[in-house]
Amino acid sequence: MTVVSSFAPTLPPDTEMRAALPKATKASTAQEFEAVFLAEMLRAAGAGKAASIFGGGVGEDQFSSFLIDEYARKMAARGGIGIAEMVLRSMAQTSKAGI
Repeated sequence: MTVVSSFAPTLPPDTEMRAALPKATKASTAQEFEAVFLAEMLRAAGAGKAASIFGGGVGEDQFSSFLIDEYARKMAARGGIGIAEMVLRSMAQTSKAGI
């Protein structure tokens, strides 16, 4: 039996491929990352929960996650809380360093 001691990739990262990504792709990826983060924060804050016992029932419970995700996407598209900008800066530094 072979024991795997690490899950780290053995191949060097493809810096040429990362550098070739268009800036718009990097920006949309960073914005999507921020949207996912914001969605989790909204869920933790209790967004999407029924306000009373006369809420929407099972259907509301099932579809509230879609509403929260859309709220988060809209928040990120309007500037969010700055996470996307920090991710873009980090991506730029990483590509300049050749990592």
